[in-house]
Amino acid sequence: MEIRIDEHAGYCFGVVKAIGAAEAQLSQSGSLYCLGDIVHNSAEVERLKCKGMKVIDHEDLQRLPQGSRVLIRAHGEPPSTYRAASERGIELIDATCPIVLALQERIRRGYNEMQAVGGQIVLFGKPGHAEVIGLNGQCDGSAIIVSHPDDLDHIDFGRPIRLYSQTTKSRDEYRRLTANIEARLSQDADFVAFDTVCNRVANRAKELETFACSVDVLLFVAGANSSNGRYLYEYCRHVQPHTYLIATADELQPGWFDGVSKVGISGATSTPRWLMEEVKSVLGNQYPPTTNP
Repeated sequence: MEIRIDEHAGYCFGVVKAIGAAEAQLSQSGSLYCLGDIVHNSAEVERLKCKGMKVIDHEDLQRLPQGSRVLIRAHGEPPSTYRAASERGIELIDATCPIVLALQERIRRGYNEMQAVGGQIVLFGKPGHAEVIGLNGQCDGSAIIVSHPDDLDHIDFGRPIRLYSQTTKSRDEYRRLTANIEARLSQDADFVAFDTVCNRVANRAKELETFACSVDVLLFVAGANSSNGRYLYEYCRHVQPHTYLIATADELQPGWFDGVSKVGISGATSTPRWLMEEVKSVLGNQYPPTTNP
């Protein structure tokens, strides 16, 4: 059986930056606090915990001693987190993804504009997601969060609207949502939708489609709490019905590979390359390859 890893799979550069910042600090001091899981992948979180990283929440932040070092992950944080850290004399290592930082700034500008005209900030995203919390903080928590067309009833279509998307959402879903809003607007409505989906995420879908169609079975490796992973997995299932979502190699099922000659392994932008290599190694030991990948 031939087993191949998707050459385009692996961390996006925002996650690479955050992991690199964490490892640099851990190599210097042997310890580091991280505000929330550094990435939505439990295997990678455990790897860094073994190196001395401690995951904390916002309540823990209020109890840390002065001079503590805390990493802000790629998802970003609301302004309130920076204020809380400053008040307690905590040093922040800011690893917010540059794309998320730019979006935060755009939302702050849009919020100031909407305040002047009585308008609304609408954000397409997953409620409670770390990035969404950080983005909503740029407008004092006043954004209308929508994740489904039914949520559009919370919008006042008689007032100006500025629409943004969480960077890791589907661009196709965002376009459909935008069209639904436009269909409910009056002809002279003040509405602007900004294309804020990360190109890395948007392009992954097409790359994955090509890869998924080239194999008999696709193993999609992603953490259970990865929004990007869930979206890409569902996308793969539409083009390759024999796609299976796993978090680790322990979840492999022998029945998936009966009569199969080509297996592909891919993952979310939060899935470490070493984890996909591990899945390949375990599968290869069970089904020795007939050709070199």
